[in-house]
Amino acid sequence: MKRRETLNFKVGHVGIGSQYPVTLQSMTNTDTKDTEKTLKQIRMLATEGIEIIRVALPEKEAVESFKRICLESPLPVVADIHFDYRLALEAIEAGASALRINPGNIGSRDKVEQVIKKASAYQIPIRIGVNSGSIRKDILAKYQRPTAEALVESLVEQVEIFEQLDFRDIVLSLKASNVPMMIEANRLVSEKLPYPIHLGVTEAGSPKSGVIKSAVGIGTLLAEGIGDTIRVSLTANPVEEIVIAKDILKSL
Repeated sequence: MKRRETLNFKVGHVGIGSQYPVTLQSMTNTDTKDTEKTLKQIRMLATEGIEIIRVALPEKEAVESFKRICLESPLPVVADIHFDYRLALEAIEAGASALRINPGNIGSRDKVEQVIKKASAYQIPIRIGVNSGSIRKDILAKYQRPTAEALVESLVEQVEIFEQLDFRDIVLSLKASNVPMMIEANRLVSEKLPYPIHLGVTEAGSPKSGVIKSAVGIGTLLAEGIGDTIRVSLTANPVEEIVIAKDILKSL
């Protein structure tokens, strides 16, 4: 099936969107403050075929190390920011090729807008993530439980903030540990928004269950033409994630 058409842009030197091949991503599982160990893992993952690497920036003490990682990494580095918008601002200055944020966890709209404006000034994309554990409380109350519709509504509301600031270098990410919910949420959002979609099953679990969940969830959507970048998430060595991700792509 033909891939759904999306907007296109680059994360570092790597193209994202429907005019480019589906890209492989992974995430380091080292302590970001351990610069040498983190860089060693990134280089190893690069030789295995990973094209974009996500690195956690959980605290201010890791910023200096993160700066060197961005400088020496052979792969574009996505800064993984969870709650502190100030770390997102510092990550941009440190040389991140992109950000991954969950705007619902960042806090007030003013904080989110500060991050968007700085990313726009530095011309780097932002991956907007929403998962079943971060649905806004009023939306969750509306649907009474996490649902595909609740995930999509949460994401669409966040995207509207970006669009109001004329920011469109956006990657969408809707994840759930429940595979049918993950599939349905991505189907729904693919019909509503024109941005590239990152596919993954969150908390996929042990290698055995994680492989099955990821193959079913990611594989189903790719077979339908949905998805522009993928990560298989396992509680294992990241190299194992790459092997499975490659096999999913080869099977299609």
